[in-house]
Amino acid sequence: MGKGYSAAIASNPYIVGSFACIGGGLFGLDISSMSGVLSNDAYKNTFGNPGPNAQGAIVASMPAGSFVGALAVSKLADLFGRKWTIILSGWIWVIGSILQCAAVNRGMLVVGRVISGLSVGIASAIVPLYQSEITEPRIRGRIVSMQQWSITWGILLQYFVEFGCSYIDGVASFRIPWGLQMIPAIILSLGMMFFPESPRWLVDHDRADEALEILADLHGKGDPNNELVQLEINEIKEQVRFERTEGAKSYLDLLKPGIFRRVTLGASLQMWSQLSGMNIMMYYIIYVFQGAGLTGRRGNLIADSVQYVLNVVFTIPAIIYIDKWGRRPMLLAGTLLMGFWLMLVGGLQGRYGHWGEVDGDRVWVISDHDGITKAVIVFSYLFVCSFAITMGPVSWTYPAEIFPMRVRAKAVSFSTAANWAFNFALAWAVPPGLSNIAWKTYFIFGAFNFGAFIHIFFMFPETAGRTLEEIEDVFAQGHMFTAWAIKRDVGKRTLEDVVRSNKHEIHEVDSRDEKAVA
Repeated sequence: MGKGYSAAIASNPYIVGSFACIGGGLFGLDISSMSGVLSNDAYKNTFGNPGPNAQGAIVASMPAGSFVGALAVSKLADLFGRKWTIILSGWIWVIGSILQCAAVNRGMLVVGRVISGLSVGIASAIVPLYQSEITEPRIRGRIVSMQQWSITWGILLQYFVEFGCSYIDGVASFRIPWGLQMIPAIILSLGMMFFPESPRWLVDHDRADEALEILADLHGKGDPNNELVQLEINEIKEQVRFERTEGAKSYLDLLKPGIFRRVTLGASLQMWSQLSGMNIMMYYIIYVFQGAGLTGRRGNLIADSVQYVLNVVFTIPAIIYIDKWGRRPMLLAGTLLMGFWLMLVGGLQGRYGHWGEVDGDRVWVISDHDGITKAVIVFSYLFVCSFAITMGPVSWTYPAEIFPMRVRAKAVSFSTAANWAFNFALAWAVPPGLSNIAWKTYFIFGAFNFGAFIHIFFMFPETAGRTLEEIEDVFAQGHMFTAWAIKRDVGKRTLEDVVRSNKHEIHEVDSRDEKAVA
């Protein structure tokens, strides 16, 4: 492995693009590491029986760390490269897991979760960035959307570990799962040693020869003279050269005309993914089903696990067809469906529920209405399915592909930081919300989804099937408030178009040189 990576791995687009998704799985592990212990008596006793506000703060400590981690990516990714930043995120997660596993009070637990959050924030920003820069346009959406699938797998696997350990008496019931969750991070950090660096990052750091060698292994079966490889390296060089003349790399670049529009799109999409209400269904599903009238710890755990299985299964069609269906149709359909299901859940809760007490806690609960209880559970499942097949994958894919190279790391980290800022706020706010305004909480999130539909319809152009360089042409069309007017063939170029463009640029450069000599 004299190249610093395995050529065999680099030659397989699905392996080289998907392995880093383990970083996304860390977020899923964290979700279940908390949702699976909310009804665990050993957990409650160890950490002082936290009330709604205290429990919200414990859960929110992870996205608080993630917010900082996502912003740090802008510096780390440009300084150390995409590959080594992913490796770093894995080792940070191991440290956080050790502290959580050994925690004896809330303070130690929160510190461990903040450190784990740093890791998740770094991974959630750098992994889609790495994937978008190393995979070909034909499958880029499919590969980047696997970030969301890995999150669902992390949720599912950790939840079943929590479920199995719930039969253990004492603190081992939650310490064992919290300790085991460091294993995937170790695999990620060690495994990434065999993967290549981003060719675009290498070109941007004047290491074009290494970039060409990696592109040859990625897309040319090891042949650097392959026509596609040559066209791609030339296109990257031209894009990097152009961006260097545009200005210095700084956060001020995010405010420049043309860039600021994309920053708002990327950040707002991450915001809408959180305001969709998925947080309720992931972190606090136990509270949701308690309110629906589903009582009994084991029954609730089983109902929760069904939801997590659906989350995994319904992400698969999105991965397969995201480049065929397109980003816009998936987002528009998803926001409408999610808003509809949440309105139904809120309506049924409001009509048939009342204030009661479950396990000593004041809860808005449906009782003596078995059919309504089942309907609320089914609509909750349908909501999760709607998110999994639409918003979930696209919310990671879209922000990773819309930015030019000179600001990509900073812009993606800023967009992802928006995700964690709203994740933090909602993780803390939802428990008090459910204990105070109860069913009205669902109406709030339903309204957010309808607001997202309007925003996406008017302002989000389609980006599927284009190279990162061709997406520049999409935004050059304008149509800031009429995004539907940008057709799916805008920006796409054939090999002949690229060759003709390169020849034209070379001719212009030669002409300028001749004038300079004269």
